[in-house]
Amino acid sequence: MAAAGTSAFSRFINSPVGPKTIHFWAPAMKWGLVIAGLGDLARPADQISVKQQLSLAATGLIWTRWSTIITPKNYSLATVNFFVGCTAAYQLARVAMNKDSSSEKVEEPAKSA
Repeated sequence: MAAAGTSAFSRFINSPVGPKTIHFWAPAMKWGLVIAGLGDLARPADQISVKQQLSLAATGLIWTRWSTIITPKNYSLATVNFFVGCTAAYQLARVAMNKDSSSEKVEEPAKSA
């Protein structure tokens, strides 16, 4: 009966994934990785570390799944990891497209000569 009288804000503050726990603050700080990945969109694709982006993509996808099967389920952690994985996958796609376009530029003069 006491739970029915508490406000939604109070329930959020005292929840197992609320701001009194690491389950809240770890995902909040991890958004920095997403912001850094978005900032790297301005960087030329040939300067992007493939190993780093592969590890970010893999951990993003693995932790997205893990966040939905642990107790308590942490959907904020799943969300941030999903975006970490997506940002890294996009960066990897940029690198792949850059390598394809640079290999085509090298092949074209050889064919015409």
